[in-house]
Amino acid sequence: MGTLLSGKVALVTGASRGIGRALAQRLAAEGATIVVSARSLDAAGQYEGTLKETIALIEQHGGTAYPLVADLENDDDLNALVSRAVDIAGGVDILIHSGGKANYAPSVDMPQEMYDQTIGHYLRSPFKLIQKVVPEMRRRGAGWIVVLGSVTALPPLRPYDEWAIHGGNAVYSAIKAAVHRMTQGLAAELLPDNIAVNTLAPSTAIRTPGASDHIPEAYPSERIEYIAETGLALCHLPAAERTGLTAYSLHFPLHHKIPVYTLDGAARIDDPVIPAYAHPAIVASGEGN
Repeated sequence: MGTLLSGKVALVTGASRGIGRALAQRLAAEGATIVVSARSLDAAGQYEGTLKETIALIEQHGGTAYPLVADLENDDDLNALVSRAVDIAGGVDILIHSGGKANYAPSVDMPQEMYDQTIGHYLRSPFKLIQKVVPEMRRRGAGWIVVLGSVTALPPLRPYDEWAIHGGNAVYSAIKAAVHRMTQGLAAELLPDNIAVNTLAPSTAIRTPGASDHIPEAYPSERIEYIAETGLALCHLPAAERTGLTAYSLHFPLHHKIPVYTLDGAARIDDPVIPAYAHPAIVASGEGN
């Protein structure tokens, strides 16, 4: 195991599968104690993956993880999550919000419940968690906050493709754009507290249990290790050195010459390659978008 995050505690939401699980594994491989949160401990719902499985993956490589079952659509669970993490692990140095389920529908046909749920998952939940975790990070003298964004936050390219016309992602994308801007503003507000706030996003598409339904079978996808390594890079430098960024999983490590490792940190993998179909407006340094 590495020691980059030795002595640090990370709270990761949406950690029962996909990107949240990968981030939890990668941070644990660098010595962080991980508090993993999702709605189910040992019974998968619509998609495969449980907190119990995530903990087993972390522990088999020598890491330490604790489960916290929480439904972030429930205000009591949302408001208590940070304090529960502090109680179980002794503090929180790193918050990664990866929880949420993408719902797509044409805007004019989208049910109000779906609209409200999308805002709740991707904007309200991280906002409330950040409000709860900042006092703890101030007490500890530093902190790192990472919120999952999306390349769909960037404007659709012209001429519009089939996804832009028929994909039903306008509301989801608008909320992700709001997330990008919120983290940039929070980065400025929390810089005096040495709390870094950044957005993490896939450069293209990552085939996870929750996302696969929306990715055509023939569409190429990127390895999850790239976003996990990019997330790790946002969780250890002082805020004065790395905050207010929108870091894309292929572009960011390539631009900053960050080597990418397997989720257990044991082996280096190939450097990312930017495909021709990646959005041309992505700023590789992370200082934009």
